[in-house]
Amino acid sequence: MRILIIGGTGFIGPHVVTTLIDQGHDVAALVRPTSSATLPPGVQRIAGDRRQLENSAAALRAFRPDVVTDLILSSGTQARTLMHVFRGVAHRVVALSSMDVYRALGLIHGIEDGPPDPVPLRENSPLRTRLQTYPPAQIEVLKGVFGWLDDDYDKIPVERAILGDSDLAGTVLRLPMIYGPGDRLHRMYPMLKRMDDRRRAIPMQQNWANWRSPRGYVENVAAAIALATVTTRAAGHTYNVAESQSFSEIEWAALIAKIAGWHGDLVPIPAEHLPPSLRVPGNFEQNLSADSSRIRTELGYAEPVPRSKAMRQTIEWERANPPAQVPAGQFDYEAEDQVLGEVGTV
Repeated sequence: MRILIIGGTGFIGPHVVTTLIDQGHDVAALVRPTSSATLPPGVQRIAGDRRQLENSAAALRAFRPDVVTDLILSSGTQARTLMHVFRGVAHRVVALSSMDVYRALGLIHGIEDGPPDPVPLRENSPLRTRLQTYPPAQIEVLKGVFGWLDDDYDKIPVERAILGDSDLAGTVLRLPMIYGPGDRLHRMYPMLKRMDDRRRAIPMQQNWANWRSPRGYVENVAAAIALATVTTRAAGHTYNVAESQSFSEIEWAALIAKIAGWHGDLVPIPAEHLPPSLRVPGNFEQNLSADSSRIRTELGYAEPVPRSKAMRQTIEWERANPPAQVPAGQFDYEAEDQVLGEVGTV
């Protein structure tokens, strides 16, 4: 196949590109003209900016891709532009979405009302009724991490545009929280640092400690994306991508501890007794566990990297690449010790 990748030089993209090249496909990638990122041998580099896609339309259409896989769609406007540029050229578009489309996420963030939705979440679970999951201030912070985000970030309009086009078929993949080397959000770092600092006990907000959410290792998620890209029968379908088991936060921390060699205690404590640096906002009566059986059954997906290896590689990377900036007060061990002392742990 001739496959165009948009967003091929970020966190997930290089793994997708490498997988497709190894499978023998003809791959091109849209790369910003100012980017110094390297691509694997054999990948055609097309200069352009995702946020101004129409400016590169002639070069993109000239590649004549069978499939366009866009890893960095942010808004409905971007998605409609994508479909317009490739209508009449490509046979299908694969778009990355997020599990934040589900109503359950809106309940967690307090923008939806009502009782918790049943879990695990399946592809036909209720979606949010309110758009724009995150407030403008948070979007600005995220834009500093992910340069492809725009002010109108929301994956629900993205999905509508990709799946609602009568002339160009679409496939949507809803992704989980992704961990692995290169994670710009350093999701494992706060817990791992405390363990590496040999804290005897680590307090965790009680309701958050028991909260379950979907995860995926970056190489495994990339394998799912590549599979959906090359599988024609994925047209018109939406798939959850996540590990089969959704761990609670305290279970996940225990897995990190086992690999990191830490033997302390994880101590759930009610939020009102915690220092501000350890409080996690949200309605954690709503879990976010997700069912990924559809992509496994329909497309034959299975993770190529075992979880133990995936976590070990992530821990090694986090240790070698700590974040350049850490929020003030994030590691206030004096306050943590005071709280732990009050519950008789320290």
